[in-house]
Amino acid sequence: MSANHALHTELPAEPEKATLEGRNKILAFWFFLGGESVLFGSLFATFIALRDKANGGPTGVELFSLPLVAAATMLLLTSSLTSVMSILAMHKKNVSQMVFWLVITALLGLGFLGLEMYEFYEYVHEGHTLRSSAFGSAFYTLVGFHGAHVAFGLLWLFALLAMTGKKGLTVVTAPKYFVFSLYWHFVDLVWVFIFTVVYLMGKVGV
Repeated sequence: MSANHALHTELPAEPEKATLEGRNKILAFWFFLGGESVLFGSLFATFIALRDKANGGPTGVELFSLPLVAAATMLLLTSSLTSVMSILAMHKKNVSQMVFWLVITALLGLGFLGLEMYEFYEYVHEGHTLRSSAFGSAFYTLVGFHGAHVAFGLLWLFALLAMTGKKGLTVVTAPKYFVFSLYWHFVDLVWVFIFTVVYLMGKVGV
């Protein structure tokens, strides 16, 4: 048995909570997500207040393509499931399986960003830009800010994958995977609200 394998088998069932430092990181990150929730709440309130101010330009009813947005939604929600699978693999101390699910999560996240960039490209060509109206400004600020969070999460994930090859799975690295998973679930949850408030309500003109 290799020393690396022996180290992994000695890990507790929930290695992310095995040390005080790990537990503190998780607690601190919950506070961070609380602040992010307030920020997104402000952006949602602004969008709701301005969504009817199209300034004669295209409205959500005219713009939004629900099949495209639904496809992006499925990619992101599935990536939340695969991130759960990576944590379950971590708890089983199966590093290769954990990495597999993290890679799948990254690919799904990239697919989501690709569809979002294509969506923005189409909207710009239809006259819906950041400066076209208050509706446009509120839309791109909210949805674009979420997209920036997805992009940051992917960069974070790539850094974790690189770290895995160097340090492996320990009680020091485990909290980092767990905290990333919390962040990714948060990003997915915010998107559920965006899909409902921006796209579904916008498409039916509510």
